[in-house]
Amino acid sequence: MKKSGELCKVDALGRIVIPVRLRRSLGLKTNDPLEVYTNDDEIVLRKYIPVCVFCGSEEDLILYKSKYVCAECAAQISQAD
Repeated sequence: MKKSGELCKVDALGRIVIPVRLRRSLGLKTNDPLEVYTNDDEIVLRKYIPVCVFCGSEEDLILYKSKYVCAECAAQISQAD
């Protein structure tokens, strides 16, 4: 893991501000979703990238009942009927 050289403080409501330089370098925009993980004593923030619930593909996604399914898996499911 690479250090950014930036310090962030947690405010009274538990929020942190990600410095603009870091947001720009990671391509984060206002309202982009982030996933939050913990690893022992670390908090890891990762830009959320939707994937197919069946195969994990990031390509040709369809949102169906709040779940992402790729076109290939959707075609296989429709053929199974």
